[in-house]
Amino acid sequence: MMQGRTVSGGRTRLRADLTLLGIIGALLLAAIVAGGASLYKQFYSPPAFVHHYLDLLASGRAADALLVPGVARDLAVLEDAGLHGASSEALLRQAALAPLTDIEVISHIKKDDEHVVRVAYEAGGIDGTSTFTVVQDGWLGVAPNWRFEQSPLAEIELTVRGSDAFAVNGFAIDRRQIIDPAENADPLAPLHLLVLTPGLYSVSVDTAIASTPGVSVLADISAARTPVDVQAQPTPKLVEVVQQQVEQFLTTCAQQEVLQPTSCPFGLEVQNRLAPGSAPNWSIITQPEVSVVPDGAGWAIPATDAVARIDVDIQSLYDGSVHALSEDVPFQVSGTIAVLADGSLSIRVGSPGS
Repeated sequence: MMQGRTVSGGRTRLRADLTLLGIIGALLLAAIVAGGASLYKQFYSPPAFVHHYLDLLASGRAADALLVPGVARDLAVLEDAGLHGASSEALLRQAALAPLTDIEVISHIKKDDEHVVRVAYEAGGIDGTSTFTVVQDGWLGVAPNWRFEQSPLAEIELTVRGSDAFAVNGFAIDRRQIIDPAENADPLAPLHLLVLTPGLYSVSVDTAIASTPGVSVLADISAARTPVDVQAQPTPKLVEVVQQQVEQFLTTCAQQEVLQPTSCPFGLEVQNRLAPGSAPNWSIITQPEVSVVPDGAGWAIPATDAVARIDVDIQSLYDGSVHALSEDVPFQVSGTIAVLADGSLSIRVGSPGS
């Protein structure tokens, strides 16, 4: 009887031990599954893939972001997505990125084999949201690889009026560095610039002759084409230079001893003739107060009033008498200003309508 009770007690303890081991095993399995799910969500899920890409942008690692699967720079692929086939990669660099902060995945929806991930962020101080579509791209061991179904590159169609030099997020660019000189491109033809999305891109001009506080655009949609038109304004230095050039031009005109100075905006017609030995003496008594306004890719001088004076002896055709003529001759000055390839100015001055 004593021996039977011992065997029965041992079996009870064994069952209890096995039950405990089973519970521990189940808890360990649950912990492993939970840990695996947590690792998947944090490192290997579609939202994690998108977050990693945005983290690269946030840290300024543009070169690494371009290596993320699906961030294609193949222009043929981008052209199929609706972008320009010869877009420039000048802005696909760290120096052209604005700050990207407060990144948060706000939704993740699976549609068949596609994962649609929506994120919120702050780009250059502007709140924004973007949506990315992610698909599986094979496996890395037991973990899935992912890629963007559509490249998160986009395009800015940029037209800068009044300056070949400009900056994007402080990164200096000259349009002549981007276009092919052999194309002899229209200076008002838009530049096609690839950009990483999402991102805020601020275009500004700050040169000796032109400036603008800037125009900002939030690139938040993959493969989108966004037109941006920037009109630079003349600087006081440009107006000062043009004023000096116009005054010098008119002073040179006044040195011509003829009634109608060649290629000049002033002159005098008389019904009689010059007295023998007399030559017209011109002087500019009121120089024009020049202003400069935008005009297409360059600048224009709006019609501005000025006054010249002529002193000359005139002989009458009727009776041969001679009298001294001293007369103020009002006129107007206008003109165009072009910026040449070497940065110098070509100023053409004339009268309105000439």
